[in-house]
Amino acid sequence: MITQFDGFEIHPIHERDAWKLCDLMITNADRFKRYFPKTLEQNLNPTLSQFFVENKTKQFQKKEEFLFTLKHSETRELVGLVYIKELDWNKKQGEFAYCIGYTFKGQKLISKSIEALSLYAFNTLGLETLQIIVHKDNIPSVKVALNTKFKWQKTLENEFTPSGKSPLDMELYELYK
Repeated sequence: MITQFDGFEIHPIHERDAWKLCDLMITNADRFKRYFPKTLEQNLNPTLSQFFVENKTKQFQKKEEFLFTLKHSETRELVGLVYIKELDWNKKQGEFAYCIGYTFKGQKLISKSIEALSLYAFNTLGLETLQIIVHKDNIPSVKVALNTKFKWQKTLENEFTPSGKSPLDMELYELYK
């Protein structure tokens, strides 16, 4: 376990998480399809989720990408995910990506997770710059960046293309050690 707060825990992804991950993705498919399409498509059934989790566990061990689960301490329900991805070990930089199930939105659980994982990224992983890249209309995600003291840097033109849509400009926020 990385940390706990308010009855929730953050853990590195684990092979026993596959069923819970599949359930989170399917239950929230409409919510995740725009900004989490790859994670969603790789977790549409339990078999796919098992392959996904095995791959993410290996990537975690190799320090290629870090996927964390946010679980309710008592029920063990998987309520959200937080990635540290796009790692550049030369620049000591990584990017956060995150999602939370609809029944837990608005409780500041992702903000608290980002705060805790920022400390982990700086102190344990040795990163010095953390990024959040978000669309300006994704107000909850913008609030996460601002609530966790990330500072707006610039607009990234045509940075992200949702499935079957036109490219979107995205906003870059950064936090420094």
